[in-house]
Amino acid sequence: MNADQAAQMTSGKGFIAALDQSGGSTPKALKLYGIDESAYSNDEEMFDLVHEMRCRIMTSPAFTGERVIAAILFEMTMDRQVEGKDTADYLWEDKHVVPFLKIDKGLAEEADGVQLMKPMPDLDALLARGVAKGIFGTKERSVINAANAAGIQAAVDQQFEVGRQVLSHGLMPIIEPEVNIKAADKQECEDLLKAALLAGLDGVADGQQVMFKLTLPSTDDFYAELIAHPKVMRVVALSGGYSREEANEMLARNPGMIASFSRALSEGLTAQMSDEEFNTTLDASIQAIYDASIT
Repeated sequence: MNADQAAQMTSGKGFIAALDQSGGSTPKALKLYGIDESAYSNDEEMFDLVHEMRCRIMTSPAFTGERVIAAILFEMTMDRQVEGKDTADYLWEDKHVVPFLKIDKGLAEEADGVQLMKPMPDLDALLARGVAKGIFGTKERSVINAANAAGIQAAVDQQFEVGRQVLSHGLMPIIEPEVNIKAADKQECEDLLKAALLAGLDGVADGQQVMFKLTLPSTDDFYAELIAHPKVMRVVALSGGYSREEANEMLARNPGMIASFSRALSEGLTAQMSDEEFNTTLDASIQAIYDASIT
């Protein structure tokens, strides 16, 4: 593990940009960016367009490690280039932004109030490729829709199992059991989740750490114990469907938690903007998320 990158992730001021929309969420991301589905006729063209969008964000003067300490990449983004360099190398060498890789293959059907991650039979090969490409860590997402103790425990068990596999390759896992912000019993979900995560940390070897990416909690400062835990490098927040303004307000009330926003980062950016408009809008967005992350 790169020591400079580990230091930046442990104590760097700023937030994580989530640039990892995958097959299912890409059309929506492009539509918000002002590119209609009629602009592309197949997946290849669609992914070319979303890579152009991501390149425009990553190459913007506003996007540097001074405020954006890390970025989460989709696998195809890791395999592509930015300004003639592999994406992960460009991010670290040119922008001082730590590269992470989204590794999950999407969500399984709901059972016991949760959606586990789909099986990842080729995970070891992907992790080895990530190491070779200069990736620092990974992100893996499952979703909790109801306060079902058995379901939440199953989601946490799966997350830690994958996390240990990631650690075995020398990478830093971001464990992401998202609580659906529309869950009727969101607070009860979070109560069960926190207890399960704290217990799960007992299974992490001494001297090793993981990260958590969690939904902004209903109770302010709810994850303070996780943030302070010696086996936790960082706790980051997902926006989960809240507007950027609402997400930033909630984040600012959770000291020590930093943002890892996707849609809330790119909110307001369109393909039709001039570079000046695009960079000005992105700069304001980055500053607002940064300010909320350093409280």
